[in-house]
Amino acid sequence: MIDELFPADLPEPGHWEQRYPPRDLPSGAKVTRLGPSPTGSVHIGTIYMAMIDRDVAHRSGGRYLVRIEDTDQAREVEGALEQFARAFDYFGLIPDEEEGRGDYGPYRQSERPAIYMSYARELLRQGKAYLCFETAEELADIRKRQQETKVPPGYYGNWAIWRDATAEQVQAKLAEGAPYVVRFRSPGIPGRRVEFDEAIRGKLSAEANYNDVVILKSSVNARSSDSTDRLPTYHFAHAVDDHLMRVNLVIRGEEWLPSVPMHLQLFEALGFEPAEYAHTALLMKRIPGGKRKLSKRKDPETSVDFYLQAGYPAKAMLYYLRGLANGSLAEMPLDEALAAPIKLSELGGAGPLIDQVKLEDISADHIATLSGQEILAAMRTWAARYDPELAAVLDGEQQLALAALAVERDGVENPRKDLRKWSDFGSAYGFFFPELFTLVGAGDERLGGLPGDLVRAFAADFVEGYQELADPHEWFGQIRDLAAKHGFAPSAKAYRQAPADYPGSIKEASYLIRIALTGSTRSPDLASVARVLGRDEVMRRVSALTS
Repeated sequence: MIDELFPADLPEPGHWEQRYPPRDLPSGAKVTRLGPSPTGSVHIGTIYMAMIDRDVAHRSGGRYLVRIEDTDQAREVEGALEQFARAFDYFGLIPDEEEGRGDYGPYRQSERPAIYMSYARELLRQGKAYLCFETAEELADIRKRQQETKVPPGYYGNWAIWRDATAEQVQAKLAEGAPYVVRFRSPGIPGRRVEFDEAIRGKLSAEANYNDVVILKSSVNARSSDSTDRLPTYHFAHAVDDHLMRVNLVIRGEEWLPSVPMHLQLFEALGFEPAEYAHTALLMKRIPGGKRKLSKRKDPETSVDFYLQAGYPAKAMLYYLRGLANGSLAEMPLDEALAAPIKLSELGGAGPLIDQVKLEDISADHIATLSGQEILAAMRTWAARYDPELAAVLDGEQQLALAALAVERDGVENPRKDLRKWSDFGSAYGFFFPELFTLVGAGDERLGGLPGDLVRAFAADFVEGYQELADPHEWFGQIRDLAAKHGFAPSAKAYRQAPADYPGSIKEASYLIRIALTGSTRSPDLASVARVLGRDEVMRRVSALTS
């Protein structure tokens, strides 16, 4: 009866064992895998895990692969696979094996149904699995009665009605065409415990699994009439795939720790050597009074696209994430930390906190070490995707961009750090580019309410007598002289002592020119800005105040 449920040409498990032989790798080599699900945006934790997976595999002489776990196709989000590729490429976390590259594929679970069916059939033959015809309504009734009697929920023991059904009962249901799932016949007994070794936490003890979990989804959900088109649950698929892909170290989030006893049962029932498990603490967010797990629904910084769109440099991000994994790496200089190994033994049990302020500081420090050419190249790549208008300006004004980036950066001991991510470029340096700058008029509120006639007269005198002077002190002297001519106080102190006697201090006078040239009261050294803009552009911008 069992074999009749499957195509006659469905291969035996031995076929797949030969198709995917043990890997020829050095002793101690680790084969790791990342199993993202295309059911939403890429979580920053996925990049965190990919970084650890890749580092551990490569430093041991092993392999790192990405396997798309897309068995939950009802929740699959269009474009998710492209987002995975974009994120891995941005951070340089390219797998050794993935869909279209590698000898142990396909690397999408939805393309491996025949493999799962072969092993499911074998478990059914051996009595380690069974067909279950329980309807959704019947399962809901079981859960309700379990709640009422205050017993653990699940499908087990006397609650597992189809566990010990007779062949005649099963045959009758099949004859009716009733939909069914395939359940694992758990050998566990309520109350018993199991011990296992975990790569980060050492020897652990947990309650043994006694639940008869579903390993093949309902036949009514098959995508075609072909029975090999039925997809497995994650629990079953990961056991089969990790075995056949010869994965020997599974690094995953600690939310999977309670599932280890069940997974070990599946490995044993299938006759597989279980992989070593390492469960990382979940990334957390600080909140008033404590911390909580990052939430896709509440926290935009959960999504990798948040960081890509903002333009955090990949190196800065990886340095920050490595410091979260191993605290000792956060104490090293960036290049040294990126070259050092990530140690599983130093992955603590407490969830590391995502701190955006610290990340921005690290990013600013990193960008400050880059040359203008390096920044421009990175900016053009980022802007091509996320800010096409800026990309066009940078392509047409490369020399101006380099000159702007050199202001208070080149040849100074403490370079400017106003560029913390690529999306900051517009606000920090956009004013250098005529195409991105909006001229300021005499009535602009940023001028602090100074009388329009005073603003126009001051600007007209500046334009009439302007000189391009190399010495910054001499250049600023032009503003100081005009401030005295137009009645501004010589210092902020003098203005505070007699505010009624002056329209403002030298500070407000300099703001007139600073705002005219940069659009802001805060900017790099004004003489340096004017030198980069050039005489004609300085005249154009200050002249706008006279109209």
